[in-house]
Amino acid sequence: MLVETLKSIFIRDLLRLKSEINLYKDESKLWIVEGNIANSAGNLCLHLIGNLNTYIGSEFGKTNYIRNRELEFSHKNTSKKELIDQIDNTILVVEMSLNNITEEQLKSEHEILVFDKKTTLEYLLVHLTTHLTYHLGQINYHRRLLGK
Repeated sequence: MLVETLKSIFIRDLLRLKSEINLYKDESKLWIVEGNIANSAGNLCLHLIGNLNTYIGSEFGKTNYIRNRELEFSHKNTSKKELIDQIDNTILVVEMSLNNITEEQLKSEHEILVFDKKTTLEYLLVHLTTHLTYHLGQINYHRRLLGK
């Protein structure tokens, strides 16, 4: 049951991410940083795509995704269409990958050390939903601050 709930939340928020990116009428504003804003909406989007493809797609969907976390924050000017395509692909990857997880696996210790100590898979997946939501809020604020 938790797997279905997590899948629903991931898909809901990835669709919201897609909507936020689509709401930027001027694509160049996706990449603006100013003042105390350290990360652009475009870079946060790339970061979320990389994060979910790593911790869900690669591990549970066996997608062979190779992450370049540094590039998520340094790459600039990916087109809005390409970001949307990557979000759409991530939705498919997350859905397919979560279909491979059983309720029993959720209670097991996650094999890879992600935090300062080992956690259950359930903890990691719940953390990933909140991570997505956190950055989604930053993107929403960034867009509204810049006037779309």
